[in-house]
Amino acid sequence: MAATPSASKCFLVTGPPGVGKTTLITRVFEALRASHPQITIQGFYTREVREGSDRVGFEVVTLDGMRGPLASSKISSTESLRWPTVGKYKVDVESFESLALPQMQVKEGTNLFIIDEVGKMELYSSSFFPAVLRILDSNVPFLASIPIPKFGRDIPGVARLRNHPGATIFTLDPGNRDAMKDRIYSQIVSLLQN
Repeated sequence: MAATPSASKCFLVTGPPGVGKTTLITRVFEALRASHPQITIQGFYTREVREGSDRVGFEVVTLDGMRGPLASSKISSTESLRWPTVGKYKVDVESFESLALPQMQVKEGTNLFIIDEVGKMELYSSSFFPAVLRILDSNVPFLASIPIPKFGRDIPGVARLRNHPGATIFTLDPGNRDAMKDRIYSQIVSLLQN
């Protein structure tokens, strides 16, 4: 059972692929940075890499502006033959870890963590989910996106987050994105001001 929104420190955004989870999270981040420049926010988001209208991969973008590959359908090096595969994408776990894990270090003075996303590609890193759990244990507010269960089955790490007693889940659809952004933003601001 989810905690009341005022008690929650774990905000999870979910919804079908392409509904705008990353867009919502980056808008919440930008709004917080503009309205509360004194707060310290750590984390990352993943962004699609496109060639024309074709999605050819994903990159990791840290909240302080660094970026690097997460997954690609175009890589065919001998090194990439050992990389895990999600659909047509090869996941560059080493690149992901080099960018994401430093952003997930619990430090004095951090006010909020943003992790987009806790999904199948990211969970190929054996260090990623333990870092997520350390953030949850730190009591620092946490905003993350998670995929919806596929064929009724949830990824074990995602299920653990979804069922976390302090989690508040926001399910996005094309009609509620703006309202959800405002709701998440106001709940985080309220939490940070207490």
